[in-house]
Amino acid sequence: MSGGAESRYSRGAFGGAAVTDRDEPGTSGGAAVTSGWRQDLPFILVTLSIGVGIAVVDTFSVFDEARRSGRHLSIWEPATWEGTSVLVISAMAPLIMVVTRRVWPLGRPRWRVAVVHVAAMLAFAVTHMTVAGVLRWAAYRMVGGHYSAFGLLSNFVYELRKDALIYVAVVISYVIWRLYQTSRVQPPVADDAQASIEVRDGARRHFVPLLEVAWIEAAGNYVELHRGQTPILHRAPLSEMERQLQGAGFIRIHRSRLVRRAAIIEVESKPSGDYVVRLADGRELAGSRRYRRPLLES
Repeated sequence: MSGGAESRYSRGAFGGAAVTDRDEPGTSGGAAVTSGWRQDLPFILVTLSIGVGIAVVDTFSVFDEARRSGRHLSIWEPATWEGTSVLVISAMAPLIMVVTRRVWPLGRPRWRVAVVHVAAMLAFAVTHMTVAGVLRWAAYRMVGGHYSAFGLLSNFVYELRKDALIYVAVVISYVIWRLYQTSRVQPPVADDAQASIEVRDGARRHFVPLLEVAWIEAAGNYVELHRGQTPILHRAPLSEMERQLQGAGFIRIHRSRLVRRAAIIEVESKPSGDYVVRLADGRELAGSRRYRRPLLES
């Protein structure tokens, strides 16, 4: 769609999402929130509570099954098995969260996401089996009993299936949590939600709602308004669009690119000082170090 020479923007007070960078002290990267690990603390506590609840249920289930089958089993034994698993998983959950933020599951390229998370899942499983086994061995030794420290590793395939499910559950839950946190800092839906950019196509006028535009990119004497999969071509220089959209939640991340802050879910820094901005729909945009500080301070 090609447009005319004019653009009109209905101004309003847009909040926009603040962005954190995981390489900055006290921030967590990930979704577009400002309080870092404190923002994720409720997720960690809920995950821990669920893990403890499952461990308690499994402890009494195993104990009851042993009693019904006539097998002697002290209650402290299944409690130790489940407790050590919860302890190790809880300790590793923040690491899974870091991997999830650094390699966002909805990001691209898909093959890289898959490779990293499969490798992380295997590392999680091996660590869980090893550390939990050693802790159980130590607990049994304290009461004069015996437990094979590496018994879980000897049954690797069986244990891997369970650990893979745990890893996937944590990742999926965390992705949902971060997306939820992002949605909480979206611009308020009020009269400002009606703000739009007028794009002229001959005698016709199209009004593109700002809340549907994820980013704007320069294209010669035009700009491309990206919403969904099909960009809309609009005749206006990027500098003019930046001026018109001041206060509307858009920020420049590159000399040829503006992004709506509320659409950002992660900022990944590069050794060169440049960075990659990931959007909630998984798309990635390159950012220039020249515009790094204004992005992080917004």
